[in-house]
Amino acid sequence: MKRYVLTLDLKDDPRAIAEYKAHHRAVWPEVQRSLRRVGVRAMDIYALGRRLTMVMDTRDDFDRRRRFAAHVRSDPRCAEWEALMKTYQEAPPGARPGELWTQMKRVFHLGPAGRGRRR
Repeated sequence: MKRYVLTLDLKDDPRAIAEYKAHHRAVWPEVQRSLRRVGVRAMDIYALGRRLTMVMDTRDDFDRRRRFAAHVRSDPRCAEWEALMKTYQEAPPGARPGELWTQMKRVFHLGPAGRGRRR
């Protein structure tokens, strides 16, 4: 399994932020089916003000750019959903030109305890 942690910002508009969150309380079934079909096993999106963080677990062979392009092409409703979501989104600091969801780099990891380590 691969894990991706991505970030982006929502537009600085309380109404847009509320609409974005409302859409995500009722994600279209076509979008959910398509994400699973392209190899997304689990996805969570967290918000702090305008900043979003997505944690996405995928199949080992998942290529984010290629598989999301396939997702958008898979169904007109998926393309409609992604276009609608982009109306709420802005690139975060450090994003490449044209990039919205931007991959974050891990700076710390605390693994499971009890793996044979002694104090």
